[in-house]
Amino acid sequence: MKDKRKIQKKLILEGLFAFLIAITPILFYWYKYISEGVDSWTFLGIEFTPNGFNDVGEAFYYYFNKIVPLLLLVVWFITCKNWWYYVILIPISMYSFQLFAVLTFDSNIVDENEIMYVIAVTMVVVPVVYFIRLKLVDKHVHGIDLDAMDTELQILKEKEELRKEREKLEQRQNTLSKKM
Repeated sequence: MKDKRKIQKKLILEGLFAFLIAITPILFYWYKYISEGVDSWTFLGIEFTPNGFNDVGEAFYYYFNKIVPLLLLVVWFITCKNWWYYVILIPISMYSFQLFAVLTFDSNIVDENEIMYVIAVTMVVVPVVYFIRLKLVDKHVHGIDLDAMDTELQILKEKEELRKEREKLEQRQNTLSKKM
């Protein structure tokens, strides 16, 4: 019974991802469905305004040029099973900062200053991915298993401690045998 529910949830989630991917061309060209020169557009009770752009169609052009790649990258990040999937966070952060800049459009500059924010994210993501790769190369290419090495070192430490205790006991035994 639990397996059936688990399979149903997985199918629903995968269906949602497939649906999102399938509608991305429609979303990407959504601006073409809005008449030119419109200053206000209502969809499902939500009113959209130009937000500093010439008209609502131009605003949607910029919005969905950021939202669609961001959506696809997020789906890829969530569904990726490779060891390097953290690198996908870099373009996700780039499109996120660009989308934020477009949504808070106050000047005529679009896609100019986001590189500084992306560099900060990159400085965190790249070392994490590098260390993951290093551990994988050590384990699978060079045959170095760090856990096995740690276990071996722990065993050696315990042996050394036991040897020292044994020497102490032998010394006590020798001193006791001399006293008798």
